Amino acid sequence: MGFSQALSGLNAAASSLDVLGNNIANSQTVGYKGASAQFADVFAGATGLGTKVANVLQNFEDGNIEATERNLDLAISGQGFYRFEQAGEVVYSRNGQLSMTPDGYLENAQGARIMGYGINAAGAVQQGGQPEVLRVPADEMPASATTDVATTFNLDAREAAGSDLSQATVTLPDGTEDTAEYHFSNNFSVFDSLGNSRNVTVYYEKAGANEWNARVSLDGYSNPDNDFTVTFDNNGQLDTITDNLGNPVNAPTIAVANDNTTPLGTGPAALSFDLDLAGSTQFGNTSTTSSLTQNGYTSGALVGISIENDGTIVRNYANEQSRPAGQIALAFFRNPEGLTPQGDNAWAATGESGQELLGEPGTGVLGTVQSGAIETSNVDLAKQLVDMIVTQRAYQANSQTIKTQDEVLQASINLSR
Repeated sequence: MGFSQALSGLNAAASSLDVLGNNIANSQTVGYKGASAQFADVFAGATGLGTKVANVLQNFEDGNIEATERNLDLAISGQGFYRFEQAGEVVYSRNGQLSMTPDGYLENAQGARIMGYGINAAGAVQQGGQPEVLRVPADEMPASATTDVATTFNLDAREAAGSDLSQATVTLPDGTEDTAEYHFSNNFSVFDSLGNSRNVTVYYEKAGANEWNARVSLDGYSNPDNDFTVTFDNNGQLDTITDNLGNPVNAPTIAVANDNTTPLGTGPAALSFDLDLAGSTQFGNTSTTSSLTQNGYTSGALVGISIENDGTIVRNYANEQSRPAGQIALAFFRNPEGLTPQGDNAWAATGESGQELLGEPGTGVLGTVQSGAIETSNVDLAKQLVDMIVTQRAYQANSQTIKTQDEVLQASINLSR
């Protein structure tokens, strides 16, 4: 009789319902990938013995990306998996809901810590190196003394040498006061080695046709060794710069010693920076500064982190500086359907999935990382409910087969009496 065929159908339908129920249960699980049961018929010679579940196949199509406005929620836009270390094992996930531990590790709700590329001795990301568990140190950023200043300005060509001069009082190295006369002054701040802000003023006095003498003052202190001369060509473009000895230079070097005769005192190291004037002009227009940058900064405490689209974890400091703490790596598998589910939104690599191909987000076939967003489950809830109805009907039909076989068997027994 055909009880075995109907029984196999019941078992297959029950397994299919298990898969559908699991999909529905995880329809709100971040990064979850739905699955479907695949069936195969069973034959012994020419006789059909029913069906069996041949495989439960995962669907790795992307889910929708939804904004959360939380910077440690990460979604992958495209292909790839996050690489985590969990209990000493490497696992892979599409769930990027992270939080930071007190010691600076980025981990998910299950305690798995995200992995990627660390930073080298120079503080830059060691791209392509051995992946490691990433950690964001909370150390304060030390101060950095200014070594380069770049400024662009226009000096008014209509100024006349020796007339309409402004005056400022400066202190010379011997402690005496002197008067700095000028037509235009350029002010900016620099930082010493301890992160103290120092005010620098450069006084420009027109000395002749297309020629300007410059006098430098730091916190009111002026050393003639730092003076220089700027000349322009007949078209108002910067021509030459000469130091106080008349030697041509590309950019004058401003140096202040660390002793009791200078505002630096003996605390910080001696200060020295190059003053780049490239792009400055002399036109018949009001003297003005159009741009100014310098590369020094004071110390700063860590105030937060952000994560870029290429997976770089950026540390942001109170001194408005930023430094990388590492870069999240993504893994790609040629056959992701060969990955083995481990639970906790994670998979493990197998021989069927192939070896991982690790790389930076946004390179090759790998997608980008979106901060402040999550990837929702790719389960289509409406389709799951329809499939459940169909599977329920199949289960009922197999039950009816067993009932019919039972009635036929009962009739046969009655005939034999």
